[in-house]
Amino acid sequence: MAEHKHGEMDVEVQEKTFEGFMQFTTRTVIVILAIIILMAIFIT
Repeated sequence: MAEHKHGEMDVEVQEKTFEGFMQFTTRTVIVILAIIILMAIFIT
């Protein structure tokens, strides 16, 4: 079994995936909040 050396793994792909996930999540939350605010203004 190979010996593990901390910090040698290439994590560029994982970092890009996480960044994309965070952007998607942030935009989704903003859209949901906008919908809720618009519903509160126009439906009541």
